[in-house]
Parts: sequence; structure tokens; C-alpha cells
Amino acid sequence: MKLDILDSIPFFSVLEKEELADLAHHMDFQTVQKHSVIFSEGDEAQYFYILSAGSIKIGTHHEDGREVIKQVLHPRMIFGEIALIQQNERHHNFAMALSNNTSFYRIPVSIFRKIMDKNPQVTMGVISMIGLKLRRTENQLESLIFKDARGRIIDFIIENANQCGRQVGFETLLKHSLTQQDIANYTGTSRQTVTAVLNDLRKANKIYFTRSSILIRDLDALA
Repeated sequence: MKLDILDSIPFFSVLEKEELADLAHHMDFQTVQKHSVIFSEGDEAQYFYILSAGSIKIGTHHEDGREVIKQVLHPRMIFGEIALIQQNERHHNFAMALSNNTSFYRIPVSIFRKIMDKNPQVTMGVISMIGLKLRRTENQLESLIFKDARGRIIDFIIENANQCGRQVGFETLLKHSLTQQDIANYTGTSRQTVTAVLNDLRKANKIYFTRSSILIRDLDALA
């Protein structure tokens, strides 16, 4: 199972079989329930993680206590990877499970750094992965700056549909474990605004939504 999940993620494709086997040996599998904190802001970053099942939110807290969600993660995504390039790093964000039976593997940073020291391709893979996440963060920031609340909420739906949506005929089904408050915390809006925009999109027959899913009639038309 450990080797299967490593093989399913392109990031690890540059590793030799021996390196994969050694990495799998040090991987620790864990399952947590909804609202469980995987790591908190300020915790020492000793591990990075691979999400196996369920969903996780990565975020931080404003000084006034408000929660800001920076990422929503789906299976086969890596998180906590910043510790790989900065020694003695502490987490600047928190990671919290959004669904019951959320499972993940954690990998000691010290073990993976040894592999990075021997394999420059792995190091470049880490840099590329962090660069990709930075670009996504920039896109989110641009959305916050240049788009209104409706546009930001639509961007959020499209982004997550592209990441983990499932094609159902001509429609796209996005299953999720987010509350409308979570969506508001990600898009920099209010829960009431999220409710109003979702209802408006449903009235326009662009989406149909329930508590745990959004069915997008036409992903291109929604954009």
C-alpha cells in the first residue's frame, strides 16, 4: 500500500526502487477524525505528509482570531513540504481534517533530506512542487484583489473541481467536506455571501448543491 501511493504521485517517480523501499519503510500511517489538528502553527516541522483519504484544510489565524484558509487538500496531495528546504523550521500554518476517517502518511524530514542529498532530481522536484503551490497562492491572491465576492467563490469551485471533481456525463460532481463558513474563510467573504452566491448559481441552473457536494452543469460556462 505504501509503495502504491508513492507510485501514484509523479513527484516520487525520480526515486530508485531502493530509495522508494527505504522511504516506504519510514512512512507512518495515521487516521484521524473530523476537526482533528494534524499540526498547529508554531509546531516543530519534523515531518511532511501525503494525504491518503479525506480532505484537509491548511490555514492560519489572524491576530483578531479569524481563520484564514489557504489551501484545501484532496487525496494524493503533499503538505508540510516547506520543512524539506529549511532546517529547524516551524509550521506557519495549521492543518486540520475536514472529514471523518481522514488518513495520511507522515514521513520524517530527516530521512527524506538524506535522499535529497544523494539525488539532485529529488531536490529539483521539491523546489518545483513548492513553486507550483506558490503560483496557486498567487492566483488566490490575485482573485482576492481583482475579483468581487461572486468571482472569488466561482474561482474556488472551479479550482477544486479541477483538482478532484468527477465527470458525470457533461456535468462535474465535486464532493467535499467544507462548510459554507470554510468557503467564506478561503475566499475572503462572509458565510451569508457564500450562501447568496450559491443560491444564485443554482437559480441560474449553473450548479446544484447539497451540504456535501456541488454538481456543476458546465465547468467552462461557469468560468
